[in-house]
Amino acid sequence: MAAKGNWTKSLFIGLWTVLNFTRKLFFNVIFLAIFVGLIVAVTSSEDEQLTVNSDSALLLTLNGKLVIEKEAVDPFEQFMQDALGSEPDNPEVLVRDVVKVIENAQNDRRIKALVLDLQALTGGGLDKLREVAKAIDEFKTSEKPVYAIGDYFTQDQYYLAAHADHIYLNPMGSLLIEGYGRYGMYFKDMLDKLKVTTHIFRVGTYKSAVEPLIRNDMSPEAKAAEKQWLDGYWAQYKADVAAARGISVDNFDETLDGLLSKFEAAGGDFAQYALQNNWVDALKTREEVRAELVALVGDDKNQLGVNITKFNTYLKVVNPPMPVVDTDMDKVAIVVAKGTILNGNQKAGNVGGDSTARLLRKARLDDDVKAVVLQIDSPGGSTLASEVIRQEVLELKKAGKPVVSSMSTYAASGGYWIAANTDKIIASPSTITGSIGVFGMFMTYENSLNYLGVNSDGVGSTELAGFSTVRPLAPEFGQILQRNVETTYQNFLTLVSTARGMEIDAVDDVAQGRVWIGTDALELGLVDELGTLQNAVTAAAELAELENYDSFYVQRTLTAQEIFWKEFFGQAFTFVGKWQFAQADGALISEFKRVLNEFSLVNKLNDPKGTYILCLECKVD
Repeated sequence: MAAKGNWTKSLFIGLWTVLNFTRKLFFNVIFLAIFVGLIVAVTSSEDEQLTVNSDSALLLTLNGKLVIEKEAVDPFEQFMQDALGSEPDNPEVLVRDVVKVIENAQNDRRIKALVLDLQALTGGGLDKLREVAKAIDEFKTSEKPVYAIGDYFTQDQYYLAAHADHIYLNPMGSLLIEGYGRYGMYFKDMLDKLKVTTHIFRVGTYKSAVEPLIRNDMSPEAKAAEKQWLDGYWAQYKADVAAARGISVDNFDETLDGLLSKFEAAGGDFAQYALQNNWVDALKTREEVRAELVALVGDDKNQLGVNITKFNTYLKVVNPPMPVVDTDMDKVAIVVAKGTILNGNQKAGNVGGDSTARLLRKARLDDDVKAVVLQIDSPGGSTLASEVIRQEVLELKKAGKPVVSSMSTYAASGGYWIAANTDKIIASPSTITGSIGVFGMFMTYENSLNYLGVNSDGVGSTELAGFSTVRPLAPEFGQILQRNVETTYQNFLTLVSTARGMEIDAVDDVAQGRVWIGTDALELGLVDELGTLQNAVTAAAELAELENYDSFYVQRTLTAQEIFWKEFFGQAFTFVGKWQFAQADGALISEFKRVLNEFSLVNKLNDPKGTYILCLECKVD
């Protein structure tokens, strides 16, 4: 027995020794990597000066989705991505960065042309594409040529490419403009098979956010409402692209028979199909494109072989990471509300009831700020969080500081709730807004557990005690929750009625959870005018009677610890020869991720009363 005990003791000692060694090795490797990185950063800083090549072409490589605010990234995670040359799962590009680069390049004598490399652009909404396209059109007034080159163009990529002087497609490439659709997944049968009980409480004929949990298909009411705004969105896309290319709006295929006929006429070749439709100017190989650019700006010893200045390099030149020098001028503050509205403090990429309200309060308490623009790109979320933000908007107005809403791609449900009481609402023509409706939902698993042989039972001091997701919902409690949703909907109607000067019945007619596009919202009185963020800044300044002013984005104040780590990892190194990791997701895996994302969004919702003003259907695919 003693021998056995000694053997067991030796085994555990050995395991602990291995684990302890592994732990020390891991942290030593991390420390060594950071240490070497800092040395490399110091020794190579003089050799890696940011420069703009003379007589070069600006290569506008847009990698990711166009956004008004990037999602927050942990400094260490950012450091590791830079060190390993990897990309985030969903890269993002700030619209204002792209516009600033193009505007500076327009008057920069070192830049002789603009080359659009759009292969990695993943969209972002018509309003954001329109902002970049406007900057490209303005760049062309300098008489510098604009090239769009690619092996293929997606629909969103082509929106920008259409504004180029020369659009070149690889002879083996493709271009297909398919329109917009809204096709979701429906989980009723799956939930039934799992014996999950779904409790839904809602108001609004068109409030279809919960339909995927209670139906296997889209309701006729939802189809009618979504078809209307999708058709409007598609009409704007066609009009914009047709104007940029100088072609007819009828030059877009909307039926499979029409597409098949043209495709056959092009010999079954997607590239020829694009050329014959006048969507591209020529079919050219990469070498032919390279030769044309070399003839224009000369060659260089880079991967492309052309004298270029990269987008990221030029951005760092025109937008250096230095603190902005404060001025004594009056200011218009811009507060961004981007993402799902959730309770509490949220990082950039989501709207936090507390954190976003704190940004508005920061602007209110700043004596130099005379007006505020609330830039919204949100489908809504928590009712409570939305109300906390709206209350801070009212406090700004009490302080005598006008507030103007600037609606981006989305400003629906909770996104509209926080905009309603601002002094003026300016939307993009393509903004997806409205969705004035309320729902509540949660699931209970008593049947699922019972099927597995697990049951819940007990006693409580009152009938209210013991509410749990593993026990059935009492019918009376369900009535209470439905009544709460109905009251919240009436509050929503009253809020909009008072803020917009509309009769409650008139608001109810355009509410019921229905989604509207910006142009329709203007006619219905839900917004005041159509325009851009800059129009909103100008309007805010006019309301505050400002003549000379600056505008700036209100940022969350970082803690001392956050500043330290941000600066520490910001000084870290970037290998010259970066490691590349290829990732090829199959179609089935992509769809599986999509399903998980759908449930992940629902899981993030955290309203304490389970009441939401959220437009889950506000997506453009």
